[in-house]
Amino acid sequence: MLIREKIDENFLYFFDQGKALKLYEVFGSHLVKENDKVVACEFVVYAPNAKSVSIMGSWNNYAKDKDYMEKIDNYGIWYLKIDKNLEFAKYKYVIDTGYEKLYKSDPYAFCSGLRPNKDSVVYDIDGYKWNDDVYMYEHKKTYEQPLLIYELHFGSWRRLGLGDNEVYSYKELADLLIPYLKEYKYTHVEIMPIYEHPLDASWGYQGTGYYSATSRYGLPKELMYFVDKCHQNKIGVIFDWVPGHICKDANGLYMFDGSPVYEYPNEQDRENYEWGTANLDLGKGTTRSFLYSNALFYMNYYHVDGFRVDAVSNIIYYLGNKNRGENQGACDFLRGLSTNIFAKDDRVLLIAEDSSDYPGVTRPSDMGGLGFNYKWDMGWMNDTLKYFKLDPIYRKYHHNLLTFSMLYYYNEQFILPFSHDEVVHMKGSLLNKMPGDYWQKFANFRLLMGYFMTHPGKKLSFMGNELAPFSEWAFYKELDWNLLDYDSHRGANNYIKDLNTIYNKEKALYELDYNQDGFRWIDANNAIQSIYSFIRYGKDFKDHLVVILNCTPNTYHNYRIGVPGTLNYKELINSDDTKYYGSGQVNSQNIKVEEVPCHNFNQSIAITIPPLGMTILKMKRSKSK
Repeated sequence: MLIREKIDENFLYFFDQGKALKLYEVFGSHLVKENDKVVACEFVVYAPNAKSVSIMGSWNNYAKDKDYMEKIDNYGIWYLKIDKNLEFAKYKYVIDTGYEKLYKSDPYAFCSGLRPNKDSVVYDIDGYKWNDDVYMYEHKKTYEQPLLIYELHFGSWRRLGLGDNEVYSYKELADLLIPYLKEYKYTHVEIMPIYEHPLDASWGYQGTGYYSATSRYGLPKELMYFVDKCHQNKIGVIFDWVPGHICKDANGLYMFDGSPVYEYPNEQDRENYEWGTANLDLGKGTTRSFLYSNALFYMNYYHVDGFRVDAVSNIIYYLGNKNRGENQGACDFLRGLSTNIFAKDDRVLLIAEDSSDYPGVTRPSDMGGLGFNYKWDMGWMNDTLKYFKLDPIYRKYHHNLLTFSMLYYYNEQFILPFSHDEVVHMKGSLLNKMPGDYWQKFANFRLLMGYFMTHPGKKLSFMGNELAPFSEWAFYKELDWNLLDYDSHRGANNYIKDLNTIYNKEKALYELDYNQDGFRWIDANNAIQSIYSFIRYGKDFKDHLVVILNCTPNTYHNYRIGVPGTLNYKELINSDDTKYYGSGQVNSQNIKVEEVPCHNFNQSIAITIPPLGMTILKMKRSKSK
């Protein structure tokens, strides 16, 4: 059945109403096969205000006036069938608006030319043989499971060199990265925008080809291989996705036929001057169909496990300005997005990168929420980094910065993010944000990461954080792997490895993340000494952990802590251990519980509190000497 035959009144109605979910099966370029032999190629594009549309391609020497398309309805859909095998042919649409000619990439192309080439490429997206059946069938919802996300930029984790194209392919990187993710016990990898974009420095956040995996790292089926190999190793894959705004490059979606086909019609809503982008009109049916289809395309063809949705506050409010009021059309789009995604697979992670205080972001859409199942806790991140930047002598005056999060924490289902945004644009790396001398910077870093891993909420850490680099992330070069030659960085790296292992192993650190029974303060008010202590519980009381944070360089011996357990405790990890480049103020593996009331408990323990240190204690299963 030719594609042209699929474009009937029903199709047009669903497309217009924002209810078409497989537009990629109609629009774009599609090879026609007979008896497994390619005999033709069909092209379909939506350009409602065009006077004429032609295709300039590698098969016609890029002639602008040879292969004209036919407008097959009054709606604005243009069609052409060329009786040739055009697989891997390059092309662009030439759109005559009546007063100028626009040269546009195909919005639904599955493949693109390598930048700076802006052509689309005819590509057969079908036929990849997946080997992830076991994972796709067996993997669970993550709410009561460990969720430890490694945020990745494909072009700068490892590189072949500094040249623009000296990067590893999707397939090569899979073979390098997956053993690393397994070694560090990451459960998921989140890939910064992977669809086609013209400028490396945009990191993918200003895209031109929503359906086209960027050609920087190879062909689409090589990206499928990457996801497939991750799944075979029980690693989930999350795509960073930007439905709110688009790149304004001439070949992209912007003013596609000389009019705002996908964007807002009025400039004050459309133009995002701060970012130099244009906002999509998410209340428009055709735009919704385009984006809903795009999300489901990645689920169907790339087996993606989740989406991190960029700049949600800019979607909720016009241009992110709360004073302009809620953008109801855009919020309804988000509700529809979650409905469509979860109808296909309710295990998918739909994550909002949202800096607003809009209520119900992670509440189901049928209960009035926006329908995400996770939201980045940007408030926690900002308060935490603000606190840790302080000289320890001043931290007692800002003690509430580390306790405030628990006052609102259960309003949403939060992920705690230390993302790429915190280590670019002269903000400094996590290590470089820390105050003090060389040793204290590393001690503060280990303390920070200990707080991050023990606070309720799922976790996301940007690649390279585990190396504790001094320098910021740079998209054009690989991570500073040479740092592991130094004791200080190697110690911090070993600490991250051990923390990640404990996180995955100890149910108390993830099982009740979103249940108020999972957390209890022991002492939230010791501002004078800047010491925090709390308990994390699993469903089984015996799985509880005691966490103590000392945010000053003072060491305390025989410091008394109230505990819920009656059996003795052992120290699971101490950030001041010498193997982590600490000073060695650690505790024995048999910490005796005494019948001494403290902190509203009937029993307590006396321990050593390390300087600028984090300690996790676990109750033993039986009495021991």
